[in-house]
Amino acid sequence: MGKKLNFIILALLVVICVFSASNYQELSSSIDTGDTAWMIVASAFVLLMTPGLSFFYGGMVSKKNIISTMLQSFIALGVISILWVIVGFSLAFGDSIGGIIGNPLTYFAFNNVGAEPNPAFSSTIPFLLFALFQLKFAIITPALITGSFAGRVRFRSYILFMVLFSIFIYSPLAHMTWHPDGLFRNWGILDFAGGTVVHMSAGFAALAGAIFLGKRKEVVHNPTNVPYVILGTGLLWFGWFGFNSGSALGANADAVIAFANTNIASATAMITWVFYERMLGRKMSAVGACIGAVVGLVAITPAAGFVNIGQSMFIGFIAAMVSNWAIHLKNKSDIDDTLDVFPSHGVGGIVGMLLTAVFASEVGLIYGETNTFVYHLLGLIIVSVFCFGGSYALYVIVDKILTMRVREDQEEKGLDLSQHGEHIE
Repeated sequence: MGKKLNFIILALLVVICVFSASNYQELSSSIDTGDTAWMIVASAFVLLMTPGLSFFYGGMVSKKNIISTMLQSFIALGVISILWVIVGFSLAFGDSIGGIIGNPLTYFAFNNVGAEPNPAFSSTIPFLLFALFQLKFAIITPALITGSFAGRVRFRSYILFMVLFSIFIYSPLAHMTWHPDGLFRNWGILDFAGGTVVHMSAGFAALAGAIFLGKRKEVVHNPTNVPYVILGTGLLWFGWFGFNSGSALGANADAVIAFANTNIASATAMITWVFYERMLGRKMSAVGACIGAVVGLVAITPAAGFVNIGQSMFIGFIAAMVSNWAIHLKNKSDIDDTLDVFPSHGVGGIVGMLLTAVFASEVGLIYGETNTFVYHLLGLIIVSVFCFGGSYALYVIVDKILTMRVREDQEEKGLDLSQHGEHIE
């Protein structure tokens, strides 16, 4: 089966070469060079988040699994980039089929994705740049999931799961939320930069993965390399400015508002986390500060361009408290979500989604509008069922094809050696 998978990957590369026929003409006069420059930078910022996540996760696992854990994030840069060009972008942003999914033929192999703007998505930047910006979101989403099953998944099986997740879970969710004809968008569900599309989808997929794969042979909660965790958090925080501010799709006031809200929500969540831990008699740990900061970033993501500074502080505060409780509840359960992906990203995304419906300018609950909040509740139910149930089904399918969990002797030996033939001295 491994040889067949390698052949399929090579065949996909050939398909790109044969069928990709976009013509990249010079920038037209309708292009705003300031917006374009900012979006190129923002796209690079978001790409940096995946290596940042690699360090963040890598520092938290046992020494024998550091390389494998980091590579599970890093490999997404290659796998999803190729998949996105072939069919992923078209499934997410192609001509709508019932508001659920895009037509895979609309932009197959990036055909018709060129230097001219597409007014349906952004009228001031090249359509190709829009597609590349969205690619970075598609890359980090499956990478986020890996923290839930770190230390016990076969690498080839994970790659297959990543491909299927991106096609059947991520792309439909992105279409429903961000495409002009998407179901959620037409319901008025707000997601400025991916709280629903990225973090909730990854969180529920992580929960499904932790349940499906079961507990590790040896459950350890002690991070191996705390400086890696701090470095990863810094890279994530830096990249998140592109993640949220870039979602304004231009160098404009919305980008500045999102930038400010991103920083203050993360700062508030970080401080809330460490002081709450101290209040409970625990140490004010570096890892706790880092987790708190990331939770704040997650929670503000859907609301970044729709709320003010004070509201972003409140969102960061509430998200830190709720996610902290969720982690401690999880630790008392039989669910082995290795790096707390669901309590951090899933729960943080839920908090952000609901508080977006509370505070969103002019349409939020505090402005006397109930419609947005009701549709957000409905969207929460649909997304939860779709992402958890769909991901669990994909784990079952992949397991039938390649077997997802490593053998006990491989897990005990460590994935660095058993999966990659490498190790850290």
